[in-house]
Parts: sequence; C-alpha cells; structure tokens
Amino acid sequence: MACDAPTATLPRPRSAPAADPWLRRLRPAPAQSTAGTARVVCFPHAGGGAGTYRPLATAVAARTVGGRPHEVLAVQYPGRNDRIREARVEDLATLAAGAHRALTALTDRPLVLLGHSMGALVAYEVARLLERDGLAPAHLIVSGAWAPSRVPGGTVHLRDDDGLIDEIRRTRGTDQRLLDNRDVLAMALPVVRSDYKAMETYRHRPGPPLATPVTALTGDRDPLVTVADAAAWQTRTSAGFRLRVLPGDHFYLTGHWAQLADHLVSAPPRPVAVAVG
Repeated sequence: MACDAPTATLPRPRSAPAADPWLRRLRPAPAQSTAGTARVVCFPHAGGGAGTYRPLATAVAARTVGGRPHEVLAVQYPGRNDRIREARVEDLATLAAGAHRALTALTDRPLVLLGHSMGALVAYEVARLLERDGLAPAHLIVSGAWAPSRVPGGTVHLRDDDGLIDEIRRTRGTDQRLLDNRDVLAMALPVVRSDYKAMETYRHRPGPPLATPVTALTGDRDPLVTVADAAAWQTRTSAGFRLRVLPGDHFYLTGHWAQLADHLVSAPPRPVAVAVG
C-alpha cells in the first residue's frame, strides 16, 4: 500500500506552540472568543509535520464567516521536526489518543478537523473519541483518504530504503532533489517508515457512524485513492456528507489551498431528507 511523502520532515521555521506538545498554532487565536468562531485542527499525512499546513492557514486568514476569525492549529506527531528526540509512534490509534488528549482542553469553541491521507484516519479516530466524550466536532474534512473500512493493508514499511523511496516517488508529492539527497533521506525515511507501519497495520474497529458531518475531498488522478474509496466515507456519518473531486493527484491539495480553506470556513453539509412513500 502506498501512502505519502516526507515533505514536512525537513527543518522549517517553528510554529508557535499551543500549550501542548501535540499542537502547533499556525494562525493566532482571536483576542476575544466570539460565538461561532471555529478552531480548525489539521492532521498531517504520513511523513508530514505541522508546517505542511502553513499555506492553508494563510488561505484561511483571507476568509471569515460574518467577520469572525478562525484559529488554525496543526497536530505535530512525535519523532519529527521539533519533536525529533521523542520516540516515533507506529500505531494509528496511539497517535489519535495523543491528539485527542490535547484537544479535550480546546473544546470551548467549535472544532473543525481536517486530515490528509493518513491524517484523515487519525482525525476520524479523534472524532470518534471526542464523540464518546460528548464533545462532537462541528465538521470532519477528510482529504485524499480511503474510507476506514477500505484502507488496504501492505508491507511497504518492511521494504529496504530503496523500496521505500520508490513508493514515495509514486505518490508524486516530493521534490526529486530531496529524494536524491542522502542526508535528507537519512532524517526522513525513519519517520516515513514508522508512519507507513501505522497506516498499514490500521484496522477499523466496528462502531456506529459519526454524528459529525463529513466532507470528503480527493484528486481526480490520485493513483492511491479512487473516487469510490473517498465516496465510501458517506457510510461513516449519520449527519451530512458531501464529496468534492478536484483536479490533481494524491497531493492535489498543494494546488488547491484556497478551495480547501473555503470548505473549512463554510457551513458543514446537512443530512439529505429522504422522501417516504
């Protein structure tokens, strides 16, 4: 199974901590909380870090709802960037549990969760945990991701370095110059391998659909996730669902930050009434 690319494991300017090692603030909170102001929380792809979503935070800053600003946070998984000295986590449920603990202190405003690829599944599992606590998110946006019941297994994480690099190339999300730089790869590949293991060993636990509305976004030329894979997210919510297919491959989002921001600040989908009789 293919997953993602190590685009965010490289050193980048630091984002501001958000009172918890799991979170980085990409766009400051408003000086005063306003009713309806949302907290957007972004979950990176495999091999990615919180800084992946800086372009999205910039796009969100240009959009408001009724003049109300949105705070943008991103999850920083252990073992990368400024958490590089921490042990990497190779279990998706453990990643979700860590992010969930961080977010339980931030539910004074509506939470909008956004995840790309592996991050979509982490966000989904966090949404399940929040609903268990009676803290349902306002909206879950899943990008470039298989519905949980359709996630394929795989053994990419067991390949040697050359085999892992070949798989990364297939996702078309990493500059070739980085893949040719052995010093960069020495830092990136252990992180990518651990994240692949988390993805490839993930098994969806049966349970009721979310009471959170879901939007699924995907690229029309994604070599990993088919439109049917993305559409199957509809079965994981009893609230509203919408599917949007955008031009591009697995990393289509890098050319569509503005559209992604529009979905974040717009109202979530509503359930569709079904006529009886």
